[in-house]
Amino acid sequence: MTNFKNFEIGKLDEIGKTYENGKAFLHDALGLTSCEISVNSMPKGVKLPFSHKHKQNEEIYIFIKGEGTMTLDNETIEVKEGSCVKVMSEAKRTMEAKTDLQYICVQAKSGSLEQFGFGDGELC
Repeated sequence: MTNFKNFEIGKLDEIGKTYENGKAFLHDALGLTSCEISVNSMPKGVKLPFSHKHKQNEEIYIFIKGEGTMTLDNETIEVKEGSCVKVMSEAKRTMEAKTDLQYICVQAKSGSLEQFGFGDGELC
């Protein structure tokens, strides 16, 4: 057994055509044990038809292309390439794409991170 696993999701511009609902989930593909990561594509004009929240996981949205809006607990914010948004589990959220929108979403249990960055690294 190796200490790594790789998976190709394909070209980001083709995620909307390749994956159901334009979402490439990595949990099962990589056997993730600490989080869920999705790579997402929303065409211009698409609005999520629902709001949702989570029971225990916060989400971090990293926008890599396009422009849109997120509505978080009834407050709407603008997002664009380079925007990063942390959403706590209990916050209601939905999203709309003003242009073709691509983003990565990382979902992990709130309050579970004990070490990060160089605090969890060691030279080999």
